[in-house]
Amino acid sequence: MTPATNVLNRIRSAYSSFSEKEKLVADYILEKPEKIIHATINQVADDLMIADATVFRFCKRLGFKGYQSLKIVLASEIVNPIKDIHESINESDSELEVTKKVFQSNIKAIEYSRDLQSQASIQRAVGFLTEANNLSFYGNGGSGIVGLDAQHKFIRTGLISQAYTDSHLQLMSASQLNENSVAIFISHSGSNKDLLDVIEVAKKRNAKTIGITNFAKSPLSKVVDISLFTAAQETEYRSEALASRIAELSIIDALYVNYCLQKKDQTKESLSKMRDAISSKRL
Repeated sequence: MTPATNVLNRIRSAYSSFSEKEKLVADYILEKPEKIIHATINQVADDLMIADATVFRFCKRLGFKGYQSLKIVLASEIVNPIKDIHESINESDSELEVTKKVFQSNIKAIEYSRDLQSQASIQRAVGFLTEANNLSFYGNGGSGIVGLDAQHKFIRTGLISQAYTDSHLQLMSASQLNENSVAIFISHSGSNKDLLDVIEVAKKRNAKTIGITNFAKSPLSKVVDISLFTAAQETEYRSEALASRIAELSIIDALYVNYCLQKKDQTKESLSKMRDAISSKRL
């Protein structure tokens, strides 16, 4: 890892890859960031009943030279917090001002989510897709809409692709998956019980699983093979789940383009067949 100005988001995004002792340090920083900037490495180690070296290695893993370097960046982050992804929308704003703020919030959501992505996770996810015989997308509510958009993209590649938004159909579909299947689960909170039930069925069928979610410590991120994360915040007029959708769509786009590059000939042939098929629909 390389150091990030947003230490807390960096920890959240990598949380699932930490060892048990590293998670102790991560939880401590996430829950008590103000305490960290005033504590010595010995005090942190004593509080957690671990060795100083464990705390030091955690800092190194995040890309810092040591504990002091992490403290400096974290202190700056707390004293001068990163501006909310969503600018405050006021009732007195003109229609154009509201429009500009919505556009700006989408840009920020994409930028922050981009910075959360891991080379290893993206590379592994693309590897799953290029080796798959079929691809299924699962999501409920707004996340289901993202799944339908994903199917609309990937069906162009020649890879058999389906999207399911009904909980019963999701379970039925998951029961038919196999080791050559990839299942992508989309959930902002990562704690949708219906979707977690579907993941359990998919894993029993030995399907490869990818999760797209906003919370690194969510139940979903703990059970899928690969987690890809988004960043979004809530405001009075726009929920964080709604705000994260643009980032979820961007992750899907990134997977789609990567797949097309890896399967260039297959995608070209599939697109040609598709254009011929739908040409009759044009005047």
